[in-house]
Amino acid sequence: MNYLNLPKHYFIFIIYLLLISATNALAQENGKLKGTITTSDGQPATSVNIILKNTKYNTTTNDAGYFDLNRVKAGNYILEISLTGYEPLEQNVKVAANEITTLNLQLNVSNKQLQEVTIYNNNRARFFHKQSTYVSKMPLKNIENPQVYNVVTADLLKDQAITNFDDALKNVPGIQKLWESTGRSGGGGSYYALRGFQVQTNIVNGLPGLTNGSLDPANIERIEVIKGPSGTLFGSSLISYGGLINTVTKKPYSGFGAEVSYLAGSFGLNRVTADVNTSVDESENVFIRINAAYQTENSFQDAGFRTAYFVAPVLSYKVNEKLSFLINTEFMQEERAVPPMLFLGRNKTLQFASLDELNYNTKLSFYGNDLSIKNPKFNLQAQMNYKISDQWTSQTALSRSSAKSDGYYSYMPDNENGLGEFAVNITKEQSQTIATDIQQNFIGDFKIGNVRNRIVAGLDFFSREDIYGGSGYAWLYNITPQGAVNYHNPYTGNEDPPTYPTRSSVDAVLAESGAIIFNNKEATYSVYASDIVNIFPSLIAMASLRVDYFDTEGDTKTDSDNYNQSSLSPKFGLLYQPIIDKLSVFANYMNGFKNISPKKSYDTNGTLLGSETFKPEHANQLEFGVKANFLDEKLNATASYYDIQVGNLVTADPKNALNSIQGGTVRSKGFEFDLNTSPAKGLNVISGYSYNDSKVTKGDTDNVWLETGKRPTYSGPEHLLNLWATYKFNSGTLRDFGLGFGGNYASENAIVNSDILGKFILPSYTVINGSVFYATNKLRVALNLNNIANKEYFNGGWGTVNPQKPRNVVASFNYKF
Repeated sequence: MNYLNLPKHYFIFIIYLLLISATNALAQENGKLKGTITTSDGQPATSVNIILKNTKYNTTTNDAGYFDLNRVKAGNYILEISLTGYEPLEQNVKVAANEITTLNLQLNVSNKQLQEVTIYNNNRARFFHKQSTYVSKMPLKNIENPQVYNVVTADLLKDQAITNFDDALKNVPGIQKLWESTGRSGGGGSYYALRGFQVQTNIVNGLPGLTNGSLDPANIERIEVIKGPSGTLFGSSLISYGGLINTVTKKPYSGFGAEVSYLAGSFGLNRVTADVNTSVDESENVFIRINAAYQTENSFQDAGFRTAYFVAPVLSYKVNEKLSFLINTEFMQEERAVPPMLFLGRNKTLQFASLDELNYNTKLSFYGNDLSIKNPKFNLQAQMNYKISDQWTSQTALSRSSAKSDGYYSYMPDNENGLGEFAVNITKEQSQTIATDIQQNFIGDFKIGNVRNRIVAGLDFFSREDIYGGSGYAWLYNITPQGAVNYHNPYTGNEDPPTYPTRSSVDAVLAESGAIIFNNKEATYSVYASDIVNIFPSLIAMASLRVDYFDTEGDTKTDSDNYNQSSLSPKFGLLYQPIIDKLSVFANYMNGFKNISPKKSYDTNGTLLGSETFKPEHANQLEFGVKANFLDEKLNATASYYDIQVGNLVTADPKNALNSIQGGTVRSKGFEFDLNTSPAKGLNVISGYSYNDSKVTKGDTDNVWLETGKRPTYSGPEHLLNLWATYKFNSGTLRDFGLGFGGNYASENAIVNSDILGKFILPSYTVINGSVFYATNKLRVALNLNNIANKEYFNGGWGTVNPQKPRNVVASFNYKF
């Protein structure tokens, strides 16, 4: 069955089945264990780690010190309780079928240093827990890692009523959306600026996960934005020179759990989700978790819509104490009328020097809902973990992803005719991108003498195939930013008969545009290794190296563009902890690279001459910084300065736009700071600031994309600020009620910056958001108001102008079984 083409009622039926399975699971004969934990001074013990010994049942206490374990099999257990700074506690408990066992326990202050306990709770850590097994491809605490990364958790997404991936990234310092998702082939996802360079979301659980459309938040456990050119561990095909975005999906867990949610809001937003986890067998070795979502939403403009269906079944199988499997799948069908983007002039002096001159009526789409595009997506990841010994683990991973574009894509360039017009050009695509990745990692943790080594060594095979079939581009009509339409063809000079934004009208025009058909293939073979050495308990060194062999067939119809090349990518880091596990000072050198496929070469008349090859582009980063983790994990902060230099940049040839040239260099340097803290009970704050200074250090005065001394137009704003704070009342009449407040600031953004074309600046802006909510262990009801001041603001890059949402409201309801 092709899940990508299921009609809406099938997906609603899937969600219904999930709810039925949740109800049935609740009806099984099991017991329940609940209770309250207090500290020696009688205060509620929050964030306490609670485990039923020799089982997979575990939980943590909430702000009131309360915990519960549902669907526990009847029997006798030993309850283990631990909290940093307190003596561990064990308690014998008996759980009876269909009965509730209640405990009230107290912890005593420890007189010795306890071993660190990783805590996930419903208070501070759920918003900014930073430990990751993906950033370094091995378990490594943030305070030990000489690389900078930021995390957006699923609980934060829920707190902000996030319904799209773009809004989730507003919580990360130093990242800014440039382009809306266009749905087009080969890279139709949103583009972002990160440390001065463009990046897209194409990594899931550290492996390739392609999309030409949007990502659904329903299956996201956390988003990791890994800073700097990380080619050493992640290769050349997936990264940006500024970093990468890794989406970590939800995994199955022991026991039963279920959650449903419904969100409704402005512009016709309706979203329903279901999350069900359960054990499959009596031995508690096989678990399955299914996340599903359905969402429909209109645009704030006069046309535009999005409808998406999503389902993600995940299976976990523990064969024995050494061998386990995890199979993660995602199916998504998305259809939408793509939001418009105006492309300012690229060849002549700009017709508009500012937004005031552009006089953009942002309520207009210049388009129609009939001209939609579908972006089916499929992603499969299978992982096998085998514990070779106490020191070594083998990890084998397979990833297979498919992203399609099926429908209409429009391109609206400036006519550059002095009349203030933009052309509406359109094509109809039928394309597919298929990616396969196979990784074999060996992860070790051992000592040589008294020196601890943590090593990952791996092999990686990545292949990608782009299959394109569609029409050529056709001109429909001209529009002004105020919505005036005319049919004076800018390419022929003729007055053409009227065409309209409907399928029948557009298909008639495209029938004369011819067809574009091609098939491209490429593959990369890699070997890499990374060693983290504890020279002393407080001094850690990291050394890593990757070797890539890049092999491309280019266009499979010809052998003239076949090409291969090899590249090395080193990485070094040094970290010193003046206070172990609390404060670290670090430095790193990181390298990233990009293999460049051969490009076709043409003469000035457009006659094909052959193909041209290029050297790999290389980025080198130096970074210095400080990480802090104080007040029993109530304060987590990172501050760093980075300097990235990129060479051998490939850009368009200014003397012939059909060709490419190589040789440019860009330098991007800046400062980033993030602070996550819980200064008082019930209060959580995440905040960040970034400054980026990017310049072309070697360019061409005739090349508008590579002018020496100019800030690249894909670098985004120089200054960015983000803030989100919540406060939940813990007692009194307002107990379990809470407030949220925050927003984002972005400085001016020069989307055109050229001595030839002129300069066009998107103004700075501040957007304020807020929420009120009521939340218990099982129920959460909230009202979020975004862009409270109804600020008109724009994002953009490479000369594009993209209006953003005005004031909007989202009401959400979540219930946990």
